Amino acid sequence: MSKKLFSIIFYSGVVLVCIIFLPSLIMPRRISIFGGKLLGYWSEFCVKFFLSTTIQIIGKENIINNEKFFIACTHQSAFETFYLQAIFKGPKFILKKELIKIPIFGWYLKKIGSIAVERNKISKENINFLDQIKFSSKDNRPIVIFPQGTRTDPYERPSFKKGVVRIYNELNINCLPVTINSGEVWPKNGDLNKNKNITISILKPIKPGLEDKEFLNLLQNTMYDVLNKTSNPSSA
Repeated sequence: MSKKLFSIIFYSGVVLVCIIFLPSLIMPRRISIFGGKLLGYWSEFCVKFFLSTTIQIIGKENIINNEKFFIACTHQSAFETFYLQAIFKGPKFILKKELIKIPIFGWYLKKIGSIAVERNKISKENINFLDQIKFSSKDNRPIVIFPQGTRTDPYERPSFKKGVVRIYNELNINCLPVTINSGEVWPKNGDLNKNKNITISILKPIKPGLEDKEFLNLLQNTMYDVLNKTSNPSSA
């Protein structure tokens, strides 16, 4: 299946769910969160049915329950921005401001509590970034940050941005690392790849209290070590 046809089918489903759940924008937030979970299952169906992809989740026992934590996740595809909602309870995302501006879809992102930032710019939102994070963490819904800053190619290993360290220090809660090799199936550039495996690895939490450099090195090295083991360049 071509990437264009897959995108048409996938995003048509996203639009349909958004239309069905329009009333949720003036209803309790949990209704919109449920809509997000449906989009997670829709992304799962699409990669399995149209791309013959298998999805493997490793480390479910590491998911934290009944206490606050934030998620640091690798980012290779649109897949994880939807599917993480099927794994975790009502995650809210730190994302680029352009997504919030998308009609209807952006309204949902705001409704579920997503936090928008403008990359490489000094703005009111960016200056108040930590205040937004702290306010958003008052409940037990996890905040998701993509420490690479943007989608990467499957075998690219850029240094993590320091924003993840700021969140770690400000919130003083567990960081749950998650790696996903989704770019091998649904890359940001190039064609889709069928008959492959998406491996989602939920790693052991990193407890608060580490020094900045120690935390960043531990997080990056641990996540890339696992991602290297679950990647398969020879079959790309």
